[in-house]
Amino acid sequence: MRAGELKADEMERLMTVVANPLYCFVSNNLDMKLRDDFERLKKIRNHRGLRHYWGLRVRGQHTKTTGRRGKTVGVSKKR
Repeated sequence: MRAGELKADEMERLMTVVANPLYCFVSNNLDMKLRDDFERLKKIRNHRGLRHYWGLRVRGQHTKTTGRRGKTVGVSKKR
């Protein structure tokens, strides 16, 4: 369905959702669902849950050289 084919009541409903997304509980429920899923994975000591807990990559990416955010990267010279 294209935007020009929407009826007036559908368009008004869409505008209220866009103007106030918390009114329709769009993002809040999604955040709670993700948090509950991660907590469940951590609780059962799943590999994915532990990777989330440690702050590492979860989906099988290589981590030797990429994604070094917040960690020490190089070696300082001896003076």
